[in-house]
Formats: sequence, structure tokens, C-alpha cells
Amino acid sequence: MQSERVWWVTGAAAGLGRAVADEVLARGQRVVAFARNASRLAEWVAASGGRAVALELDMDDTRAIERASAQALVHFGRVDVLCNNAGYGILGAVEEVSDSEARAQMETNFFGALTMTRCALAAMRPRRYGRILQVSSVAGFHASVGFGLYNASKFALEGFSEALALEAAHLGIRVVIVEPGPYRTGFAGAALRRAQTRVPDYNASVGTMEQRMASLHGSQPGDPLKAARVMVDVAELAEPPLRLPLGRYAHERLAQKIAWLSRDAEALKATSLPTEFGD
Repeated sequence: MQSERVWWVTGAAAGLGRAVADEVLARGQRVVAFARNASRLAEWVAASGGRAVALELDMDDTRAIERASAQALVHFGRVDVLCNNAGYGILGAVEEVSDSEARAQMETNFFGALTMTRCALAAMRPRRYGRILQVSSVAGFHASVGFGLYNASKFALEGFSEALALEAAHLGIRVVIVEPGPYRTGFAGAALRRAQTRVPDYNASVGTMEQRMASLHGSQPGDPLKAARVMVDVAELAEPPLRLPLGRYAHERLAQKIAWLSRDAEALKATSLPTEFGD
């Protein structure tokens, strides 16, 4: 295994993806930065001394992902670490989010990540080595008011990633599901979409969340640079954990969900256990 790793980072133009790409370069490694607008990274690439390349990529386009992945392999010859970071959120009650909005959310956050994962796997398998960092969210483990479809996209990402971790372990490929809490990126700002349909009955729940997100933008407690350092550190571990919650909020929400699951499992255990043949 070469010490100078080759990373693929999606959604690398800004936010956590850019922070990861910067950290990779700072450690003397190489990176393919995928972005919707690769021209935004031109100066960054020029300053990298040949250790970075930026490729245009629309994560909603399966063929585009396959072509960009092939280009990346031609450029650096391999991929050691995939950081699937590209994505966005949609705010709206489950009833408010239209079919087209829901499908668009799944196309980027789930299907785009799935296709990119498959492309990386095909290159990692022959070498019997790889690290896949799936950037989910605390919302991929614990649902929140107003984010039902975003939750669904991240729950789906986590579901196939858990299975992949089991399927590919004997091939030397490790999967890490990264679950950030609120970090100071554009997620709560320009990257956050609002369902076009509004149902007044949800003002007390989803409306409150909308106000909270607006006030949170720009003041999130999480530092993307510090998160990126941890993510790159974890990718370098021989046996990284399956899940990597990032920040206090994420750890608190995961603990709440685990307690909730345990409570529900025990609540009707005596009634639900004897429901098999022979009981």
C-alpha cells in the first residue's frame, strides 16, 4: 500500500468536501476533486503542484459519474479512498415534499453516492485495498422534524453502506459512515432547499424548524477543518469504525436514538417474543 494515497472527493468545491480535499493535500497525498462547477477549483488545482485535479460532475447523472470516474483513474491510476460527500437537504413536511422533489433528493444523496461507490469498488477490488467514507449525517440515524425526505436519503445511504462493509471486508475494503452534526458549511444556507408546497397545519412543527435553520446558518458549532482532520485520520486506520459521529450534537442524538430503540424493544418484549411457530 503506497503511503501517498489517492483520494476521490465528491462535492469538493466548498464545505466539508473542500476541507477534506485541503487536508489531503496538506498531508502530501493526491486528490481528485469532483464538483458541479470545476472551474471554481482552478486556482486551487494550479497551486497543488500536480497533486490535485478537478473534474466536472453532476451527481444526478449516472453516466456522468461513470465517465468522471474513468477520467480520474486515467489521471492518477488508482483510487485508495473515496469520500462520498456531495449532497443537499430539502426542508418540508413529508406531506409537503412533492414526488419530483423527493426523487431529486434521492437521486443525489442516494443513487449518486451508490453509483460513485460502485465505480470506486471496481477499482479497489483488484488491489484488495480501499477506504470508503460515506458522508451521511446524524439525520441518517435519528430523524428530525421537517427533514423526512432528507432523512430517508441518508437512512438509505447508511443501509447499503452497512451491507457493503460486511460484503467487502475480506477484500481489504473498509467502509466508514460519517455522521456529522451541524457544521459551519452552506448546508443550512444556499444548499438547503424548501419544499414548494406549504401546508399551514405544519407551521407549528416544520415552520419552527425552518426558523431554527435560518438562525443556525453561519453560527453552527462544528468546524469543518477539524472534522476533515478526523476523517482523514480515520481513513488511515488499519481497522476504522463503521460509524464516525462528529461533534457533540451528533453524539447526543445517537445516544438518544439508542435509548429510544432500547426502550421500545423492551416495552412489549414479553408480548412480541412468543410469536413464532411452537410458542
